[in-house]
Amino acid sequence: VQLQASGGGLVQAGGSLRLSCAASGRTFSVSTMGWFRQAPRKAREFVASINWSGAGTDYADSVKGRFSISRDNAENTVYLQVNSLKPEDTAVYYCAGKRTFGTTWDYWGQGTQVTVSS
Repeated sequence: VQLQASGGGLVQAGGSLRLSCAASGRTFSVSTMGWFRQAPRKAREFVASINWSGAGTDYADSVKGRFSISRDNAENTVYLQVNSLKPEDTAVYYCAGKRTFGTTWDYWGQGTQVTVSS
């Protein structure tokens, strides 16, 4: 399974972006999808996740109410709508996936840079 993240960019504080993660290959083996981010000199952190049906989502406290994760299984794509961006949201955003019935994040994309200016 290959994951390709896109949609990052430079925005002003308060702005919005829509990140996309396109999956290819053995996509039927992937269930839960998620987004993580890593800021300079900081550890990678969980941002959001969504189960296969889309009915179950989870968010980091720092992004609740501002970010929204969704997926289109027909297009094998997961989205992260990021609104009300803050400078502290600046990071490389990575998409990830779990195997069906898996508990670990087995698949990772290459990351897309989000930079928020104050």
